[in-house]
Amino acid sequence: MENLLWLIPALPFLGAILLVLFGGRLPKSLLSLIGVGSVGVSALVTILLGFEFLAERPLYYQQEVWQWFSVAGFTPSVAFHVDALSMVFIFVITFVGFLIHLYATAYMADEADFARFFACMNLFVGSMLVLVLADNLLLLYLGWEGVGLCSYLLIGFWYKEPANGYAARKAFIITRIGDTAMAIGLFLLFQLFGTLNIQTILSDAPQVWPVGAEGALLVALLLLGGAVGKSGQLPLQTWLPDAMAGPTPVSALIHAATMVTAGVYLIARMNVVFELAPLAQLLVAVVGAATLLIAGFSALTQYDLKRVLAYSTISQIGYMFLALGVGAWSAGIFHFMIHAFFKALLFLCAGAIILALHHEQDMRHMGGLRKSMPVVFWTFLIGAGSLAALPLITAGFYSKDQILWYALAGENGNVWLYAAGLAGAFVTSIYTFRMVFLTFYGPAKTHVSHPPGKLITIPLILLAILSLVGGFIELPHNFGHLVLFSELLQPVLPAIEASASLAANEWLFQLLAAVVSLGGVFVAYLFYIKSPYLLHRLMHNGLAVRLQQFWFAGWGFDALYDNLFVRPYVFLANLNKRDIIDSFYTGLARTAEGFHVMLSQSQNGVLRSYVMGIVVGAIMILTISLFL
Repeated sequence: MENLLWLIPALPFLGAILLVLFGGRLPKSLLSLIGVGSVGVSALVTILLGFEFLAERPLYYQQEVWQWFSVAGFTPSVAFHVDALSMVFIFVITFVGFLIHLYATAYMADEADFARFFACMNLFVGSMLVLVLADNLLLLYLGWEGVGLCSYLLIGFWYKEPANGYAARKAFIITRIGDTAMAIGLFLLFQLFGTLNIQTILSDAPQVWPVGAEGALLVALLLLGGAVGKSGQLPLQTWLPDAMAGPTPVSALIHAATMVTAGVYLIARMNVVFELAPLAQLLVAVVGAATLLIAGFSALTQYDLKRVLAYSTISQIGYMFLALGVGAWSAGIFHFMIHAFFKALLFLCAGAIILALHHEQDMRHMGGLRKSMPVVFWTFLIGAGSLAALPLITAGFYSKDQILWYALAGENGNVWLYAAGLAGAFVTSIYTFRMVFLTFYGPAKTHVSHPPGKLITIPLILLAILSLVGGFIELPHNFGHLVLFSELLQPVLPAIEASASLAANEWLFQLLAAVVSLGGVFVAYLFYIKSPYLLHRLMHNGLAVRLQQFWFAGWGFDALYDNLFVRPYVFLANLNKRDIIDSFYTGLARTAEGFHVMLSQSQNGVLRSYVMGIVVGAIMILTISLFL
């Protein structure tokens, strides 16, 4: 199967090419077959490769497709590298991506530009696969920019609405900030190592840099800049909530299987560089902890169903950054996989609700849907339970519990990072079940016009199953020694040891995490079901109202950036409306035009004028000669 590795990214690209070239002439059934089938076959190849990988347990599979170019000794190849880390990512990208594509055939059935949508979706999946399969950082960067382009195309898919175009441009421009930092980091790596081959850099880095070296710190910070841009972390998180302007399957693909997880992959892949720069690794943890809290509180105040989920993604990616920052590499990747299952599920459920309610997204206009949409209700409840990390029964509990434990007991953990993670878990439970209660409980406020069909419900059921049982591949030691996931990643990612003094009481911290999660559910139940008057009373408090408005506006980051960067830039642009720099060149052109007008007067076709010109010229020459 390793010889077929190239097929995994090639098939989605082939689907995109076919849809671009022939999409306007093919029926929707055939367009669906190409769009969904290309990703489905890619997922099948990935699963078969995964079985072979698990059976043989090689360090990696490598396949060079062709040499890309050769310039001054720099000879990068289009080559793919599969180890345990990239195996996890390509499984999530292809399998979850396939379910989202299948769902999209029903969700976008009435869309006139059906072919363009699936062409962009296929291109998105193909670009993400190139990113995680690349054996060198240049090819990785090609995939990195590819997902950036596709996010622009898909967020602004309904481009006739100006707000959608604005959201697409915002995502593209803000992520370019991080991409620029990453590109500089790649230049520095090439200057130091003479190559961008990932494995060569990782093996040579400890010989080039001692721990704490300034070069390692600078490169790690630049790579972190790229990661925070793509993954929507502080301070470049503002694009992600606005990205909800795209169709719901796009939101699911961006948040669950592609793009926002690219930063997590980059940091995990370059783990050696970050371990050689402890300050940068600590900053990864601090960024993650701060982001998960800020995004969690913002999610508490949103009423748009998709924006709640968007802030939730920012927060959950923050947990992954927290794990990577404290050295719990496999725990961060484990949470990435589980998050892909339940976040795809929640977005697809949200899409089914929005479609059924005449494209209504405001939760204040919903309610009572658990009876009219039972499949969506139960699958959404499972996804919400996993997001809130309900103990024992959901996959999210096992992945988040690992992160909380190592944030305290890991070598780089501390009580402040643990407290931030625990507080974030409490807030997550509140906003998650606030979402459940507002959407599915209470009186029905909108008529269900389009009950979901099988193409919508089948992906929901499959993702709901994974959101329940996915956590059992990595149980805590107290529940048994089934640690298949971390053992799989052990050859690729460094292991982490828990503090011996705390290890004996691990069960107490697991119990505390469970109590916090259930406590958040109870608070949401108290305020939104049992005693809603408490919420009304709270919202009459002036401080609470101002705080709610502040969190609703994303902690004022958009306003801050608008005042710091956008308005000064627009002011200078207005001052320079006539373009001062170009005025010099415009002046030269107008001077030449003036001489042209003057000289053209001498070409009037009148013979006596020419004779007079010759006489005058001769007299001037003779006069000058006499004086000289």
